[in-house]
Amino acid sequence: MTAETRELETITVERLDGVVTITLRRPERKNAINGTMWDEFLAEIRAIAGSATDRAVVITGAGGEFCSGADVGDMAPARGEGDAGPGQHSLAAMRHVGDICLALHRLPQPTVAKVRGVAVGAGANLALVCDLVVAGETARFSEIFARRGLSIDFGGSWILPRVVGMHRAKELALLADIIDAEQADRMGLVNRVLPDAELDAFVADWAGRLAAGPPIALAMTKRLLNNSFNVTLEEALDDEGLSQTVNFATKDTTEAVMAFVEKRTPAFRGR
Repeated sequence: MTAETRELETITVERLDGVVTITLRRPERKNAINGTMWDEFLAEIRAIAGSATDRAVVITGAGGEFCSGADVGDMAPARGEGDAGPGQHSLAAMRHVGDICLALHRLPQPTVAKVRGVAVGAGANLALVCDLVVAGETARFSEIFARRGLSIDFGGSWILPRVVGMHRAKELALLADIIDAEQADRMGLVNRVLPDAELDAFVADWAGRLAAGPPIALAMTKRLLNNSFNVTLEEALDDEGLSQTVNFATKDTTEAVMAFVEKRTPAFRGR
């Protein structure tokens, strides 16, 4: 099947066999995110969320880098990170950035960050907010905000303690060190570290497996896990019961049972 590719001003969007690949495309700035990129990325995430044919999402960067964070050259004290226009209050601009993080976190489809090169500041947290993170050996991560006189953002204050624990999170955020892929792996920031030459094939395999999975069940599992730190065990069990009740009523669950009986691979349709 031929890929469908659209090039916007700052991102490229490719669709192939249910997998959407969003490539941040400002290689001359190590894919630093300016106002246009924030807006294009948010619009694409919202479109994917409402699509029945988009089944998994890969986020990556062009030119051998993932993302160097918000474009400092696009920021000013009167504007703020991610501001879409002159004169906008910095708090409104940051709420816009927060909307993007939340949209990615809430996306029903599973997401994979494919990281080569730098992933720092908002770029690091863009990767970490994804469901899975696969890093090449050249990947470097940093919560670099303190070096810029800034506090942590793009969900880092929420995601980091959940991923690495509070003391590690404070180490990363307060010292703002740059860590390599091996260190990130030891800390639990990433799922896999691979030679850069093997990264594309590995992520394509994972994304293909996710896209072939049962969309409703995967979306519910993702939501249950995302909510797990905010509910009691009793509430989690109730939520699991409600989710399974929905699953039992879908054709996908019937298909899974029939495929098991017939010793074949199930074909999930998301209904």
